Amino acid sequence: MFKTILFPLDQSRAYEDTTCQAIELAKTYQSDITLLAVLQPNQCINNQELIASQLKKTQNQIQEAQIKCDLHERQGKPACVICDVANDLNVDLIVLSTKGVNLESTYKSTAARVIELAPCPVLVVP
Repeated sequence: MFKTILFPLDQSRAYEDTTCQAIELAKTYQSDITLLAVLQPNQCINNQELIASQLKKTQNQIQEAQIKCDLHERQGKPACVICDVANDLNVDLIVLSTKGVNLESTYKSTAARVIELAPCPVLVVP
């Protein structure tokens, strides 16, 4: 049902729970997971290093669960980039947290914008 799951990286405390949910879904549906980090041009080097570290840690956790995992890094507004990557890679499901750090300076959360723009189903983990 879900051959490929897109799992955007966020910097929330709830990220670990969301990672577990994505892994369980992938196991259930024998899916691959595509990890996505969205970098913004004005992010400081320390934050980019933190994101790279978290991306590698999450990839290792997914691979330890014996799930195929690809990594992608893109620059731009998170919601737009997430939906563009989902469309470009023809993913079947996007899994993200509602408590992610909103890197956009708009009134809507990244999760709300992804739900509006997504080309596929979105699972939002509270």
